[in-house]
Order: sequence, then C-alpha cells, then structure tokens
Amino acid sequence: MFASMGLRNYRLFWTGGFISNIGTWMSRIAQDWLVLTILTQNSAVALGLVTALQFLPIAVLAPYAGSLADRFSKRRVLMITQVAQAAVGLTLAGLVLGGAVQLWHVYVLAALLGIAGAFDGPARQAMAPEMVPETLIPNAVGLNTTSFHAARLIGPAVAGLSIAWWGVGPALVFNGLSFVAVLVALAMMDEAELTPSPRAKAKGSTMAGLRYVRSRPDIMLLMFLVFMLGTFGLNFQITNALMATTVFKVGADSYGVLSSIMACGSLAAGLVAAKRTQLRLRLIMGALTLFALSCLLLAVAPNYLWYALLLVPAGFTSLTVMTAANASVQLSTTPVMRGRVMAIYQAIFLGGTPLGAPLIGWVGDAWGPRWTVAIGGIMCGVAVVVAIAYLVADEGWDVMPWRNRRPDAVLVEDFEEAR
Repeated sequence: MFASMGLRNYRLFWTGGFISNIGTWMSRIAQDWLVLTILTQNSAVALGLVTALQFLPIAVLAPYAGSLADRFSKRRVLMITQVAQAAVGLTLAGLVLGGAVQLWHVYVLAALLGIAGAFDGPARQAMAPEMVPETLIPNAVGLNTTSFHAARLIGPAVAGLSIAWWGVGPALVFNGLSFVAVLVALAMMDEAELTPSPRAKAKGSTMAGLRYVRSRPDIMLLMFLVFMLGTFGLNFQITNALMATTVFKVGADSYGVLSSIMACGSLAAGLVAAKRTQLRLRLIMGALTLFALSCLLLAVAPNYLWYALLLVPAGFTSLTVMTAANASVQLSTTPVMRGRVMAIYQAIFLGGTPLGAPLIGWVGDAWGPRWTVAIGGIMCGVAVVVAIAYLVADEGWDVMPWRNRRPDAVLVEDFEEAR
C-alpha cells in the first residue's frame, strides 16, 4: 500500500503536499464562510461565481500549461506556481485581517489563484511518473489522493474551530504559509533520482496533445465521465455550505465537520486505490453509479446527522472514480505526451466548474439547497446511461482494461513533432 514511500523524493513530495493541502482546505472553508456570512447574506450565486472564477482559468489555460509541463522541468514549474499561490493566499489574508476585504477582492484573487493552479496541476500530475517506476504509478496516484483527502479530514475541522474562535483571517494566513512546505520539499529532492520524461519541442506541441486525445476513444470516454462528475457532482463546496447554513442552520464548526466527515470516505477510497493493481472501466462506471445514488439520498436527508453520515459513501465513491480514471489515463498515455494529456484531463475535470458552480448556485437560490445535491446525482446517473449506451453500440465494454498500454502508432507524426 505504501510502496512509493520507500523512495525519498516521493516521500518529500508527499509530505510537503500534505501540509499544503491542509492549508488549502482551511482556506476553502474560510473563503466560503467569508462570502456567505460576512460579504453577502447567504448568496449561493456569489459563492458559485467565486468557485467559477477559481476554475475558469484551468479550462482556458490548460492546453498551454500542459505544453509547458512537457517542455520544461516540472519541478521548477511547481516551484514558481507555489510562490504564486502563496502570494495570492497571503494577500487575501491581509485584506481580511486589515478589515478592508470586499467581494470584488475575493473575485479577483480567486481568478488569480485559478491561473496559478492551471499551471500547477499538469506539472503536479505528471510529476509522479518521474519519481516512481511505472509499476508504482497507480500506487503513487492513490497515495497523492490520500494526502489530499487526509488533509481534507483535518483542514475543514481545524478551519471551523479557528473561525469560531478567532475569525476567518488566521485560517487564510496558514494557507498562505503552507506553500512553503512544498517549496522546501522540492528544493530537497535529489535530481539524480528523478527520471524526467522526454522533453517536447515548442512548435505544435499543444495541438499534438489535442490530436492525441481525439484519437483515443478510451481516454475521451473517461474524460466525459469525469467531466460530468466534476461539473455537476462535485460541488460540495457550495452544497455543504448551503445545507449547513440554510437547511440545518448550524455554525462554522459544524459546517467544517461536514467536509471532514466526507473526507473519511475519500481517505478510505484513496488507501484502497493505493493497493489496486488492476484498473477496469467497470470499476469506474460502478463507482459513479453508486455516487449518483448517494447524492439522491443526501438530497432527502432528514437532518444534519443523516446528511453527515451519507457524505461518507459519497466521498468513497467519488474518489474511487477520480483515482481510477486518473491512473488509467496516465498509464495509457505515452510519456512524451503525458503533461499535455493530463492538462486536458484537468481542464475537462475541473474546467466544467465555471459552468456547474453558477448553475448550482442558481438552483440553490431558485429551487432550494436540497436540489443542488439532487442535480449532481441526476446528471451523474445520466452520464452512466450515456456511457453504457455508447459501449453497447460500439461493443467496447471489455476493450479498455488499461493495465496493458495501447499501441500509439496512429500518431507517429505527432510524436516526432512533439519530441
């Protein structure tokens, strides 16, 4: 389960990321609470807009960001993005502590954070294969996810208590400082133990990545599934906030606990993913079906306790889809294209949020908070039905085990150009 931890570089990377992830989750809770209770009167639309602005740059810049990840040292790219994210986080913290923060400040800083994240994501995703051998890629992806969701278990709960005791500012300060942990980890790595992927040339590299993905129906199907999950299903940043403040009418501490409880399921799924050696489409489809069912049950939860408990299977199933899809795409992609493919993957997965978040916010204001959860379940269920219909029509249910890499001869010209 922890095989990748035996490698020093990966161990440093995981530890720095874990500390930074705690800060990220604290910041998310603090930012949402700031928007909902201090800057607006529980405006779901404002919260949805903040979320959309944070993820819109990912959709727009991802292809170019992936090209950079394939052309330059991923380690150095990550150092630059960590500095940028720290600067944005500390700026928001300073505005809050100084009593000068306004809603438009949050909008602008969310967009800037999104720009930094657009370049950070592809380099971070494609860094794992440079630190571990190919046989350990699923293990490394699973452990990376475990780091993120273990931090999710801790960060929201700590943020909730911090906000209740001292206000929003200190939680934002910790987030800004937490990026230093990643910078230290990257600086301490032994470059001799890294196995960098072949570098792509600048000319045509972005279009080569798009052509590569278009030629791979297996990858495109996975991207369709994660798009539906990311756009409509994973809006718990909004839905939990609305359910906590307007349906169950609990405070910041109880709101923070919801994310921590959901992280219990996500953490369990991450540990299971670290042990998994086979990746099949049936696993992804089954997990997405169960996630859709969990969302529908959450929408009708009678009280706070039931809602909190149902977040555990929702976290487990959604994380299972994410880790299995991520590892499948990485394993089946030729190394020289990996940064660009993972950038497109990230754009599809997270780039739908600018569409989904404002829509979910509007649904919350127009139909009520419970519908914000129900819509996610309905749309993910629709995604499963569409995927099954495609596979049955194409007789492709068993053609995508991903354990064995597909030949890539179709794009020989693109590979030569990319190199």
